[in-house]
Amino acid sequence: MKKLDKKFIEERKKDLLERKVELEKELAISTDQVADNDYDAKFIDLGDKEDENAAEVAMFEKNLSLEKTLELSMYNVNKGLKKIDEGTYGLCEKCDGPIKPERLEAFPSATACMACKEKSL
Repeated sequence: MKKLDKKFIEERKKDLLERKVELEKELAISTDQVADNDYDAKFIDLGDKEDENAAEVAMFEKNLSLEKTLELSMYNVNKGLKKIDEGTYGLCEKCDGPIKPERLEAFPSATACMACKEKSL
């Protein structure tokens, strides 16, 4: 497989930067940032009644799950951007082989080729 061309990489960088902005917006809604790339799910106080307390716990659990998903996505986006800067974008972290351009177009923060990804499932 041929090396990824500069235009392709720049397009993926643009995709990654756009996704980063989206993730930052989503994280701002349901979390508080406590450090670089570290967030805590918001706990919303609805009141002291039993049903309000139950709703608070349910909302917190939802925010906690969302926080973990969004944090992982942000981590992978930042990793993709770093790989572009280092000149290693498009290489599988497991086998060092190339990741197909079609996979990178669909999932710009991919860190593994499909063969390695399927092995890990």
